[in-house]
Amino acid sequence: MRRIAAKTDRFLLNAGDWFLGLFEGLGRVIFLLSELTIWSVIMLFRRRGARKGEFIRNVLNYGLGAIPIIGIITFLVGFVTALQSAAQLRLVGANIFVADLLAIGMTAEMGPLMAAIIVTGRSGSAIASEIATMKYTEELDALKTMGLNPVKFVMVPKLWAMVLSMPILTLFSCAMGILGGTLIAITYLDLSFDAFWMELVKALNVRDVISGLTKSITYAILITVVGCFQGISFTGGAEGVGRATTRSVVTAIFAIVVADAVLGLLFYFL
Repeated sequence: MRRIAAKTDRFLLNAGDWFLGLFEGLGRVIFLLSELTIWSVIMLFRRRGARKGEFIRNVLNYGLGAIPIIGIITFLVGFVTALQSAAQLRLVGANIFVADLLAIGMTAEMGPLMAAIIVTGRSGSAIASEIATMKYTEELDALKTMGLNPVKFVMVPKLWAMVLSMPILTLFSCAMGILGGTLIAITYLDLSFDAFWMELVKALNVRDVISGLTKSITYAILITVVGCFQGISFTGGAEGVGRATTRSVVTAIFAIVVADAVLGLLFYFL
């Protein structure tokens, strides 16, 4: 009985520590988000104290650098989605409705989500590892010594670059996914390009496009905040940098999926 009681007490203590750590982490994330928001607004009107050329460098890295991998993956996603759907649509003679599936599915859901997941793995991890390395080499402390705010100097340009890049990458992701589905529609379903395109345009809805772009901006903020938070929360040496990078990717993807569900419900009922 003593052994069972000891195990029970240890479980309750561990659960309590986990919840306390969770709430403490959420508080630190909210504080970082508020600080990023304040400095982001201030930098629109006062650029003093910002690193010259950092915003352009980040835009090219997060935006232009991600185009090839996003294009290839979303093209294949659209290709496979249309292929799997076509097998069922052909049974009921509804081949043409693959255009509706692609138009709505890619713009409102798959395009933003796939772009965000790819950017998380590619750029979110880079943000976390870069900031963690700067903390390990005491560069962040050096910035404070020189009177520079690390959030404004290092993190805010990354946030603005991500917010600008993600909607563009999302539109590109949607276009490539629709292109992959178009290939299946024309070759496998024997649909004419004109008929398919007319149905696609008819199915496209401004509401779905706005939904996808809103999601992309939300994902951009989540990716940047999680990457920055994991970077400044880094402890240890080189192994700690790896842990911070891994936690950044896992946490950001989880946050993206939760945000996707919440925003999907909001746009569905609005």
